[in-house]
Parts: sequence; structure tokens; C-alpha cells
Amino acid sequence: MRIFSYNVNGIRAAISKGLLQWLEANSPDVVCLQEIKATQDQIPLMEIEMLGYQHFWFPAKKKGYSGVAILSKITPDNVVYGMNNPEYDDEGRFIRADFGDLSVVSVYHPSGTSGDERQDFKMKWLDFFRSYVNELRKSRPQLVISGDYNICHEAIDIHDPIRNAKSSGFLPEERQWFTDFLSDGYIDSFRHLNKEPHHYSWWSYRANAKQNNKGWRIDYHIVTENLNDMLKNVSIMPEVNFSDHCPIVVELNK
Repeated sequence: MRIFSYNVNGIRAAISKGLLQWLEANSPDVVCLQEIKATQDQIPLMEIEMLGYQHFWFPAKKKGYSGVAILSKITPDNVVYGMNNPEYDDEGRFIRADFGDLSVVSVYHPSGTSGDERQDFKMKWLDFFRSYVNELRKSRPQLVISGDYNICHEAIDIHDPIRNAKSSGFLPEERQWFTDFLSDGYIDSFRHLNKEPHHYSWWSYRANAKQNNKGWRIDYHIVTENLNDMLKNVSIMPEVNFSDHCPIVVELNK
């Protein structure tokens, strides 16, 4: 099972740049999308279906904001929209699809870059998310939690850890949350198989950041430890330019 995750920063814009042709060429089994910024009536669903994908959308109530989705060539047994918490679900941040024993989540963690209020919201969300997922594991023990976490976990995950030490997305409390979350029994699949530096998944549009590879690795396929033996391959695709993020890939022997 090849699972892609991609923060498209507006699916309509990404489609206009060639997203669907790229999907056709790469043919992943499951695609987790974040920041779709659209409702179903604004998306060319028939074109997606012609590629062989079933599609499940969880947009934000606010127009043109946030939203997650899952596309799948495999029919899921069950799809769950949100976390049964209106404060977060209104922003369209979590969708889950169950495939037999395996569950795949597309998640879009809040950003705290706009100020203290959203940073506080982000930290509250992180605590709720951690509790929710740990409870979910009791009934769905095999989880792939894919998406934009808006956190660089370690210094290796950011191009300039010293200057960004007080930046949202690399704050000590966010990084500690990530450490604590992984200690609950999860694996950062990319870092588990790839220890090399200079691998990022997001670049600012400013100052030629992408060309100079001054990026942040904030997109992850986090998997439960019981999937360790199934991890076959991981990759990041910086050559794909439909967004300020790039796609990330995990392949499971499933």
C-alpha cells in the first residue's frame, strides 16, 4: 500500500497546475490531502473518479479555509469525519478511513504563526489530538496518521534551527509535545528509515527558499509501532511544485 500525503494549499489551484495528471502518473493507493480550501461542489469530482479514486471530503465551515480529504483506490470499510469535537471539526482537520485492520488518517494541525491566540489554540488542539488518537488506538490499533503537523520535531528537520528557535512550529513546547507523542508508541516513518539531513516538505514563498532548500519538514506519516515490520519505503518529493509543500510517501507491505 503506497500512501501519499500532500498539503495542497488549495486543491483548485493545485489542480490547475497539474495535480491530477501527476496523480495519474504516480498512481498511489491512498492520498491524504490537507488544506483543500474548497467544498465538493467546487472540485472536479468526475475527473478524480476517472483516475480510479473514491473520494471523501471534510471541508471547514469557513469558505476557502483548511479542510482535509482522502482519495483511495481501495474501498474503505468505514470513513469517520472529524473527532466529535465541534471546536476542531468546524475547521475540517481530521478524517479517517478504515481498511480492514488498518486505519489511515489525514490530519491538518493548526498553525500558530498568526499570533498568540492561534498558538494557544494549537497547543490545546495538540493535547486533545494526542488523547483522542491514543483512545482511538484501543479500537483501531494499526494507525497511519498522515498530514501537516506544523511542527519540526528535531534540529535536523529545519534549515536554520538557531534562528528559528522562537518561531511557531519549532518552539520548545511543540517539539516536546512531538517527543512525548512518539513515546506513546508511534514512529516517525521517514526519520525511522532516513537519517540524512536537508530533507524538507515546506518552503516559504519568500527569498528563493525552495531553490536554496531552506525548508522545514512539517509533514509526516506517523505510524503505530505495531506497523514497524511493514514499513517498506519512505520518500519526500521536493520536485513536485503544486503547493508550498511537497508530497510525502510511505509504502507498507500490507
